[in-house]
Amino acid sequence: MKNILNLGIKISGITCDGDKSLLKAIRKVCPKVPVQRCLVHIQRMCKIWLSAYPKSVVGFELREIVCKIHFIDDEVKKQYWIKEFLDWSEKHKEFLNEKSYSQQTGRYWYTHKMVRRCFSVIKKALPNMFSFLQNPKIPKTTNGIESFFGHLKGNLNIHRGLTKTQRKKFIGRYLFYKNLKA
Repeated sequence: MKNILNLGIKISGITCDGDKSLLKAIRKVCPKVPVQRCLVHIQRMCKIWLSAYPKSVVGFELREIVCKIHFIDDEVKKQYWIKEFLDWSEKHKEFLNEKSYSQQTGRYWYTHKMVRRCFSVIKKALPNMFSFLQNPKIPKTTNGIESFFGHLKGNLNIHRGLTKTQRKKFIGRYLFYKNLKA
């Protein structure tokens, strides 16, 4: 990131998947740049952890809340969604904090691990989930850039025999011509 800034590129916003090391680097290098957590990543991971048919009513309710994330496109919908999520978490606080105990090992763990994991991801992401509403130039997902790099990788795979130097030149030309089209 420092290299990007040293090139004179101004970063007006960052959309990312929420990797801890990436968020830490962003806070260190560009603390004032708004961060947008990829809503698709949040939703996809929560749906995986909760499964298509959650075993508990609490998990089912959370899955319904998670499924509404991609419909948020203005401040009013955001506030309603946040209120619904916070009301849900308050209502099910005991369920989320319920722990199990093993007498053999003497260890504790959260009983409803996947529901709790989903809740924790959303709670930690909440401050950065809706930056795109304040700045429409910030994308709410990483889908666009992932598609761009997927296409680049596909083109590089066609030319598998390139040396490292040739690959760098290929990428440089690819980016140059893509920017001409934009």
